[in-house]
Amino acid sequence: MRKVRYAIIGAGTVGLTALDIIKEQTDDYVLIQLGEWGTTCARVGCMPSKAMIHAANHFFHAKGAGAVGVKGVAGLTIDHAAVMQRVRRFRDRFVKGINAGTVETLPADKVILGAAHFVAPHRLEVNGELIEAERIIIGTGSRPVVPATWREKLGKRLLTSDTVFELETLPRRVAVVGLGVIGLELGQALSRLGVDVIGFEASDTLSGLRYPEASAKLVECMSSEFAIYLNQSVDVDVDAHCAKVRRGDAIFEVDAVLVTMGRTPNIDQLGLENLNVALNDLGMPPFNPETMQVADLPVFIAGDASGYRPILHEAGDEGKIAALNAVGFPHVQSIPRKTPLGISFIEPGAAYFGDRFDALDPAKIEVAAFDLHCNNGRAIVMDQDHGLLCLFADSASGQLLGGELVMPQAEHLAHLLAWCVQQRMTVAQILQMPFYHPVLEEAVASVLKQLNAKLKTDGVS
Repeated sequence: MRKVRYAIIGAGTVGLTALDIIKEQTDDYVLIQLGEWGTTCARVGCMPSKAMIHAANHFFHAKGAGAVGVKGVAGLTIDHAAVMQRVRRFRDRFVKGINAGTVETLPADKVILGAAHFVAPHRLEVNGELIEAERIIIGTGSRPVVPATWREKLGKRLLTSDTVFELETLPRRVAVVGLGVIGLELGQALSRLGVDVIGFEASDTLSGLRYPEASAKLVECMSSEFAIYLNQSVDVDVDAHCAKVRRGDAIFEVDAVLVTMGRTPNIDQLGLENLNVALNDLGMPPFNPETMQVADLPVFIAGDASGYRPILHEAGDEGKIAALNAVGFPHVQSIPRKTPLGISFIEPGAAYFGDRFDALDPAKIEVAAFDLHCNNGRAIVMDQDHGLLCLFADSASGQLLGGELVMPQAEHLAHLLAWCVQQRMTVAQILQMPFYHPVLEEAVASVLKQLNAKLKTDGVS
């Protein structure tokens, strides 16, 4: 039996972040990896999707340049094969950079390729070898959710975020099932690349927005680019010629179905039942999101594997928290989490930050919303005066609590507002900051003024 101080399961963002910290303390560790190297973000997530989105937006805006006097745009075409080659080239560059900077520098005896399986709280089995570790970090990531029957029915006509970037060229017609962040980003990108896209979402909201007015505005904006059907689940089938999506009595024929119904943690094959702690209905053990510790064990779970906040920057934070507490075990410390922040890289952008609207007590908050169409000069001259800003503040203190944005450059403005929330700034304090003219930030000032007028405080922090 091999004995080590630390075992890290998974070489994604969590595992590599934890590895950097642990290597500073000792060389008594092993990194266990199943499957391809490279983080979810670099290989099948953030980066290849942004490469596709970038190409799609270039083509879309070039075709629309006739509105500002550019001639000849009607004849523009796009080479799908070239687009996808570029996507993979950038994807491979990011993955190579991660591997070269970390994995390839590790001694051979520190890396084990295979599936790890708990046989006891301190003991793993990998490829038939038993490994006893004093502290274990789980960072096994996630995989796309696809109903098993759909895999069987769709076969080669099934696409997921793990496979879509491998396409040599693009199908003529695609159904996107699931319009959260991933589905909406890929759906809009495919549509702007000239694919006939139809989107389906079982709920009544898009991209995880929870404030009704913001969600409705996003539906309005996105529906102008491709057909979207909400509030009803669908089923799929295929024949010799196409895939079929059935929604009630309606049948939609497409060449491929992109299933973006979320991702599920890769924990079902880990043998977590052998940790001797109660698992929930999803097979997840109890853990503290401020320590990442599983129950009172020297086991820590983080990133997509925990399902807590499955976003890259959160995975990096959780990997750090898990590693620091693994090093310090049995003395673990709670590390306050950063302000929640979520972004959809679509146009107009969609984002949320801080407390979610449905988690707040309506009797204790004030809410203000500003429609970008009303009066923002910069948005008007950009031909992008469509969107909504919604902010929530504590009625008693005047502190900004959170909000949702549907507007151009939401990715940047949401960061600025999330920083204000984390600094516990009041609405009145934020209004003392400079707002230039003409900029989109003036829309933020407008909604802040509305919110400040509603607050029960005198604006003094």
